[in-house]
Amino acid sequence: MSSIADRFVKKSTHNTGGKQVRLRLVYVDFWSALKLSFLAAIAISIVSVVGLVLLYLVVRATDTFAEVDAVVAGLSDGSILLSRFLRLPQVLSFAAIVAILNLVVFTVLGAVLANIYNLAVKVTGGFPVGFTSS
Repeated sequence: MSSIADRFVKKSTHNTGGKQVRLRLVYVDFWSALKLSFLAAIAISIVSVVGLVLLYLVVRATDTFAEVDAVVAGLSDGSILLSRFLRLPQVLSFAAIVAILNLVVFTVLGAVLANIYNLAVKVTGGFPVGFTSS
């Protein structure tokens, strides 16, 4: 007497020849590429803001600003201090501006690349892609 689990194991070990399909990618939807590049740009923006804040905190914790201030004070009359300009609100606002610019640039770049691919496909005929079923 075999159980149902034994029958499934028997079916899963049976090796069927995988069917291969060769297709050509001849069109990338503009709005799908725009949405995907927007989501990727959001992820990159979040990572860049968090990374810049963490970098600021590490530099602040290691007293690198004090050493740089000493070097700058030695080069100037001592009135210019880097630590006066680089505080957490300034770093956060700079990170936010860079993140917004990255968001716009990557989104536009994704849309432009989708259109360039669609134009290039008209000349080349598409990108061959192979799929197999297992």
